[in-house]
Amino acid sequence: MASDPVDVLIVGAGASGAAIAWSLLETRMRILCLEQGDHLQDSDFPSRRDDYELARYAEFSCDPNVRKLKQDYPINSEGSCITPVNWNGVGGSTINFLGHWPRMKPSDFRTRSLDGVGEDWPLDYHDLAPFYDMNDANTGVSGLGGNPAYPDYTPPLPPIPIGKLGQTLAMGFNRLGWHWWPSDVAILSLDHDGRQRCVNAGTCDLGCAAGAKGGTNFTYWPVLENAGVELRTNARVREILVDRNTGLAKGVLYHGSDGQVHEQRAEMVVMACNGVGTPRMLLHSTSRLFPDGLANRSGLVGKNLMFHPLTGISGVFDEPMKGHEGPMACSILSQEFYESDPSRGFVRGYGLHSGRSTTPMTYALGGFGIDDPIPWGAEHREIMDNVYPYLAGLTVVTEDLPEEHNSVTLDPELTDGDGIPAPRISYRLSENTRAMLKHGEDRANEALLAAGARRILPNDSDKVWRRAGWHQMGTCRMGNDPKNSVVDGWGRSHDVKNLFIVDGSIFVTSGAVNPTATIQALALYIGDRIKTNIGNLFD
Repeated sequence: MASDPVDVLIVGAGASGAAIAWSLLETRMRILCLEQGDHLQDSDFPSRRDDYELARYAEFSCDPNVRKLKQDYPINSEGSCITPVNWNGVGGSTINFLGHWPRMKPSDFRTRSLDGVGEDWPLDYHDLAPFYDMNDANTGVSGLGGNPAYPDYTPPLPPIPIGKLGQTLAMGFNRLGWHWWPSDVAILSLDHDGRQRCVNAGTCDLGCAAGAKGGTNFTYWPVLENAGVELRTNARVREILVDRNTGLAKGVLYHGSDGQVHEQRAEMVVMACNGVGTPRMLLHSTSRLFPDGLANRSGLVGKNLMFHPLTGISGVFDEPMKGHEGPMACSILSQEFYESDPSRGFVRGYGLHSGRSTTPMTYALGGFGIDDPIPWGAEHREIMDNVYPYLAGLTVVTEDLPEEHNSVTLDPELTDGDGIPAPRISYRLSENTRAMLKHGEDRANEALLAAGARRILPNDSDKVWRRAGWHQMGTCRMGNDPKNSVVDGWGRSHDVKNLFIVDGSIFVTSGAVNPTATIQALALYIGDRIKTNIGNLFD
């Protein structure tokens, strides 16, 4: 069954898909977005329920292998120490992300020139700066201007209070003479643009019931739908179709909510399915012209997968830290060890992120993945009475350098509910990353003790957090040379001139910060380049 052709077909209604749709509104082209998930109403968020904590381990888990909802696809991550996590629906993973909003730094775009590793991006921080600003305004970002770690900019809203926990850790950084700054957050500190400010519920990952978190379900999509962008939910794209005569993308096949396979024609196709979903779809879209997967003449689709390997250190203080009050991941950020220093024994660097505590049940169950529940009985009572309230922690967020063996491929056996091959992840930590994690743990320990921790909780494992694959980057990277990149400097496929990619898969390097602000800035930048070059777009 074929539908009337559209001008722009966007696959995915998350962070990047929404941003580029907004950028292209002024062209007055007919824009259609296909989203494999549903449009979850805020009244249905687990954060509205009394049993909200249980949802983290069931239908609202960040791990699709746990959720197993109709719109999800399984991910084979047996060959990886980190498993990808996501959310499928309108808003994508901005539904359950935590809203931490740092920008990448100028050095992140020039790692080859500065440090001899990775590759330089075909653009730089200053190219993206106006689009960072534009996206911050659209999203409603709170923060404090003047951070000396960045070129000057000021978020549109004042910072979220850093709380007792943040104030305590900041004193530790001050005593050591280390950089720290209140975190930029995609969470409203004030009522803004018809949305309510943060109410400090601490349920950010379960859908923000107040609407204060800057998920695209609350920011971009109401504007887009009012402007006439068509959003078709429960529409799982099966493959991208190519005209065998022109070599251009001509549309997609997708499984609709009626259970039937539909064909949707389009003049331009935009992929916005994240760093795992996009290479999966390209690899599955084989044809006579592209026997190894669409847009894959370089052989790099699915290669150079990057996460942000994480570990953390916690300290126990004499006074309650009130860590459960306020947004979960957002307090202060230190980038003292972000830039390369050869004396440390590794290249590039990491950030020390101070988030707040999880809710009591989540802590008792050992975190988001029920990894190591605390004991029952008297020891349980002792921990919950005398440890949990007094905790403050630092998360070590490391830069992950691109390596071709870290990859997304198609699993030969595992499929989703419509028979489409599932992605298989192959990933291992480099020795550089291991050295970085160890250095970060030691510095976090120092900072906690300097802040007044009376003891540091032992970290007996040398493993990274397994369910830490929120940030999926690099699998369709951009570049000027078609031999070592998948898309050009404004997201257009080298091989298919009317196919664009706007999600985290086009990252060249990963930086050591949460990528969503950069993903959306890139999408807006690519939209601007499309509009600028509209007259000869497919030449």
